[in-house]
Amino acid sequence: MKALVYNGPRDVSVADVPDARIERPTDVLVKITSTNICGSDLHMYEGRTDFEQGRIFGHENLGEVIEVGGGVDKIRVGDMVSVPFNVSCGHCRNCEHGLTNYCLAANEPDMAGGAYGFADMGGWAGGQAEYLRIPWGDFQCLRLPEDAKEKQNDYTMLSDILPTGWHAVEMSGLVPGETIVIYGAGPVGLMAALSASVKGAAKVLVVDRHPDRLKLAEQIGAIPIDDSTGSPVDQVMEHTKGMGADRGAECVGYQAHDPQGNEDNALTLNNLVASVKFTGGIGTVGVFIPQDPGAPDELAQQGKARFDFGTFWFKGQQMGCGQAPVKRYNRHLRELIAENKITPSWIVSHNLTLDQAPEAYQHFDARDDGWTKVVLNPAQPS
Repeated sequence: MKALVYNGPRDVSVADVPDARIERPTDVLVKITSTNICGSDLHMYEGRTDFEQGRIFGHENLGEVIEVGGGVDKIRVGDMVSVPFNVSCGHCRNCEHGLTNYCLAANEPDMAGGAYGFADMGGWAGGQAEYLRIPWGDFQCLRLPEDAKEKQNDYTMLSDILPTGWHAVEMSGLVPGETIVIYGAGPVGLMAALSASVKGAAKVLVVDRHPDRLKLAEQIGAIPIDDSTGSPVDQVMEHTKGMGADRGAECVGYQAHDPQGNEDNALTLNNLVASVKFTGGIGTVGVFIPQDPGAPDELAQQGKARFDFGTFWFKGQQMGCGQAPVKRYNRHLRELIAENKITPSWIVSHNLTLDQAPEAYQHFDARDDGWTKVVLNPAQPS
């Protein structure tokens, strides 16, 4: 089968690799019809992780079931399914408590949490390929409605970024009528803005500096804040009568940098502490990692940050963090899409073939104008 293979920093190619296949009775084999390039893929693409050469990217996957193992009861050949990026077994202690983001069976011993095509997340093959093996298929696969192919660009967001944006808002503690500030207008930040609106936020502020992304935020009623024109904290205060936002969401991660390009892994965290009111809540879903050898300073290389804990403590704020437990949300979000209550595909800028993936990575990594969300369609002829 064809798959997108990592060769080294900023070097990926489409190559022939061994076919994905059923390996255990509980496996499901999926023909991938949509697989998205995620902002977190860029950490690995840029060589900022220990992603091994020869591995396949892709954790935002959707497709058609073409084979099931003998132990699969629910999922049938022909089903269109969304696959959560979290690889999870469904029966370990964490999974039974709904913490599928920290499955105890999907990774190495003493390491919780697995993901497709992701560094340090269990070695599972990614789905930027023609086919993907899904372990624990009955538990993992979310069957999609009959309109799955027609609304594929919407349903493909269920595997990661829509539940992740929802999780950021959920962890912030937002209740209807409150104000939230979201740092980062990439795909996850835009999904957080959409989620906050659906959840009844009175005002949604989105901080970024890319005009195309801020325009997308504005299209769903959010207030764009361009941090290249002045202090984002000051601008948030202007919109909140000097009180600060009730809630905040961090959707940038450890490669945060200022408008001049100076990297600081604590930049958005500290801006959120300053932007959110006393006793406010913050949800952090931007990726942070324990070691970052490519960081600009020794502290950040150790995965540590100069976080303003004193102000955070003094303001009595709370913070939730970590990967989203996709299965906690994806059924409910599927129904919102099916009933046309939300249309997350508004962020999609490009639908491309698998053969076009290397070029797409170059444009997306460079933050080229208009490259806001790329959906790869491996089943589409080149």
